Amino acid sequence: MSFPSINPTTTAAWKALEAHAASAKNLHLRDLLQQDAARFEKMHIRLDDLLLFDYAKHRVTEETLGLLEDLFHACQVPEALQAQVTGEKINQTEGRAVLHTALRDPRTEPLRLDGEDVRALAKGERDRMFAFAEAIRDGRKKSFTGKKFTHVVNIGIGGSDLGPRMAVEALKPFSDRSIHMHFVANVDGADLHECLQKVDPERTLFIVASKTFTTQETMANAEAARTWLVQKLGDPNCTQKHFVALSTHAEKVQAFGISAKNTFGFWDWVGGRYSVWSAIGMPLCIAIGAEGFQQFLDGAHAIDQHTATQPFRKNIPQIMAALGIWYRNFLGATSHAVLPYDQYLHRFPAYLQQADMESNGKYVDRHGERVTYPTGPVVWGEPGTNGQHAFYQLIHQGTEVIPSDFIASVLPQHPLHAHHAMLLSNFLAQTEALAIGRPKAATAYKVFEGNRPTSTLLFDALTPYALGSLIALYEHKIFYQGVVWNIYSYDQWGVELGKEMANAILPELEGDGALGLHDPSTSALLQHVRNLWV
Repeated sequence: MSFPSINPTTTAAWKALEAHAASAKNLHLRDLLQQDAARFEKMHIRLDDLLLFDYAKHRVTEETLGLLEDLFHACQVPEALQAQVTGEKINQTEGRAVLHTALRDPRTEPLRLDGEDVRALAKGERDRMFAFAEAIRDGRKKSFTGKKFTHVVNIGIGGSDLGPRMAVEALKPFSDRSIHMHFVANVDGADLHECLQKVDPERTLFIVASKTFTTQETMANAEAARTWLVQKLGDPNCTQKHFVALSTHAEKVQAFGISAKNTFGFWDWVGGRYSVWSAIGMPLCIAIGAEGFQQFLDGAHAIDQHTATQPFRKNIPQIMAALGIWYRNFLGATSHAVLPYDQYLHRFPAYLQQADMESNGKYVDRHGERVTYPTGPVVWGEPGTNGQHAFYQLIHQGTEVIPSDFIASVLPQHPLHAHHAMLLSNFLAQTEALAIGRPKAATAYKVFEGNRPTSTLLFDALTPYALGSLIALYEHKIFYQGVVWNIYSYDQWGVELGKEMANAILPELEGDGALGLHDPSTSALLQHVRNLWV
């Protein structure tokens, strides 16, 4: 099988959508909802005992959806998914397969990549992680001074931070509250400094998450944490008990002072922003235990099966992706809001920013040519109801249409049920208000045009299984959009240039010699900093 590479603008479906968009701009959700009492029945998907996905409040008709389905078939979206999950090296700029789905696949039939069974590899490392996490949780694995660990500090950045941090926050109700989880990512020393004020050196486990064990920010923080710990405990050998590595570079890990038994690996077919299912999920595994982590994996696998088997109109990730393409490419939307009405999901929009914008923020297609159409939107958001008192003004009455995803659970993971009723009343009211608006008011300032599109993802309850499902829904959505846009979603060359230039500037900041060649603004700023450091 060959991974498809099709310029979407050359397809008949794209051209038909362009023509259809001209008339669709006159559609109003108020009319669409009032004129078709069965619209919800036609435009929702219920996954039993998990979630309800409602897309009735979108500026689409049956014709729109049919044309979007035609576009997906023309761009060979189902074939692209098959190429990914069977191990084809679809990340062609780096020569890598993309098999994070294998990390949550319970099947035992071999899935071979370069002669190795990736499912067996994933299970072997997962079993090691489960055993280690349980030993930390029950106190069998003790600190250098023989005490139970009560603090875990994850040191990573990007996918090694955003995924596990988000998931640990989301699943706090299922966590062992006697073990306090901390995350350090920023190379700004304030991040590590403030963390170290909160932890007990005799009871703190540090997890250093870096595939190559060379990530500048992560290693700077890890080395500073090691120095602090040795100073506090008085013996360099303490690192053998207090440090864990999530990495594939055994020599660098050993040189740092971390033992092989405390080192957990993953593979180049696991991208950073898709790695929470791997050993990078160790903080979550410690927090919620092996059984909870397995449920998290099972939820994601259920979505993998759903999206691989369901037709377009019953396929939640494909519908999510298609709607995003409709607004981005045919109705001119430039951003997409993700609005979880669940405080436990307060880090989910930040997680999705990396997952989506690092994947599809590309202007070069799979032929190495500049695209002639918009690709990834700006993804942003905050939890409800906080956002209602901040940026909802722009969503309701701003000059741009901002498609928004509203996410909530029917059942709360706390005992304050009156609060949850208020939360859900706002959740339901906002999507209705955005769709219907208020066309008549005493003054123009109080008129709401409505016609602002929203999706509703309403989970039965936010459990480990549900969170795994939620993440997988968006992973597949992002991939499908990348296929249609004909870009490589699984590389991230755009993060490299700034890091390379920072490495050149660092010795100039720390030294007193002549500055290198920079633009006039950067040279002046660099000199200003050096002058104040004297």
